[in-house]
Amino acid sequence: METAKGIPQAEHARPAFKNKRPGKTGRSLRVKNRLIGWSFVLLSVLLISIFYFYPMVSALLLSFQSGAGTNLDFVGLDNYIRLFGDPTFLAAVKNTVIYLLIQVPLMIFLALLISVLLNDKKLLAKGWFRTAIFLPCVTSLVAYSVIFKYMFGTDGLINVMLLNLSIVSQPIQWLTDPFWAKVTIIIAITWRWTGYNMIFYLSSLQNIDSSIYEAAKIDGASVVQRFFKITIPLLKPIILFTSITSTIGTLQLFDEVMNITGGGPGNATLTISQYIYNLSFKYTPDFGYAATVSYAIVVLIVFFSILQFRVAGDKNA
Repeated sequence: METAKGIPQAEHARPAFKNKRPGKTGRSLRVKNRLIGWSFVLLSVLLISIFYFYPMVSALLLSFQSGAGTNLDFVGLDNYIRLFGDPTFLAAVKNTVIYLLIQVPLMIFLALLISVLLNDKKLLAKGWFRTAIFLPCVTSLVAYSVIFKYMFGTDGLINVMLLNLSIVSQPIQWLTDPFWAKVTIIIAITWRWTGYNMIFYLSSLQNIDSSIYEAAKIDGASVVQRFFKITIPLLKPIILFTSITSTIGTLQLFDEVMNITGGGPGNATLTISQYIYNLSFKYTPDFGYAATVSYAIVVLIVFFSILQFRVAGDKNA
């Protein structure tokens, strides 16, 4: 049937649809969704800004000032230039780097070795051993430091044992000799943090398919070869993570040195963090220079972290 104009009635009655484009309603909905999303994270962003970023920026600005107490004057880069001629700061850096280069590799290796031993299915009482090795991590820093101070004293338990076993003929001056004082600090922090890293390695080892080790064993690989050729390569990301976190912790070392040796004898065990404390609260307060020294730790952390990424072959470093 056609109309008077010759156009079919069905086509004439067909409704005309227009392409719908997102208008004000679509835009307002997106804005609303974004506002809702930001409302969930706004409190976190605010707290992080107040308690993290604001102190960081304030400390950076403070590092360009100097003076006794709160009577600070702007001195530009004088504090940073002063660092390179400060013998106490250089001694603190030297001591901290010594702790880092000796203690961190030793602790990482011990944690790896212990985790492999505790991952053995034939080992009895594995839960007890894991708890015993991890337990030092949850002890109070001050409490265990004081215990170590008494244990390594001239008449302490360690010297008594060594004398009774005829290993030494006279007591070792663990706390008053510069060399042995450093050894004491390294023993203390290794004892406390080895179990912490061991947990990371142990959890990763349990995710490795045992068939890999079985195949290597069938091919004639020894225990040592399986450790260096299979375990370490597969744990490479975790080793890198624990190395960096341990490096950061060692560069910020404070409690053990403060409570065991007090930085002595003669600044032989002084760390950068303890020097910051001394500048702020023990000597005549110089908060500006203390802030400068604190940023020296930041530089060292960045340097050693990038170095470890490069050594590990991470292309994203």
